[in-house]
Amino acid sequence: MVYLATLAVQTPAAPQATNPMGSLIWMFLLIGIFWVVMILPQRKQQKKRNEMLNALKKGDKVITVGGIHGEVIELDDEDIRLRIADKVEVRMAKSAVSRVKGE
Repeated sequence: MVYLATLAVQTPAAPQATNPMGSLIWMFLLIGIFWVVMILPQRKQQKKRNEMLNALKKGDKVITVGGIHGEVIELDDEDIRLRIADKVEVRMAKSAVSRVKGE
């Protein structure tokens, strides 16, 4: 009796074609997640900062980006003048104001 051993020969499967719409959906989904996580909070923060700068008025006590504490004594569209000590006034850009101190 002769037994023939049969070997299971696997032929490589033909590569499957990928659906380009599936790739586009994933790309748009990732862009959407990036937008929600990165861009929207930054815009919200920038809007809040612009509102704070536009609401500045004479007499407000502020802290600048450089850490200088002072009182607004004069302001225009782009510049402010701060009193940081008796008879010491500093003129700086309005955008240098970091925050308004609470009373």
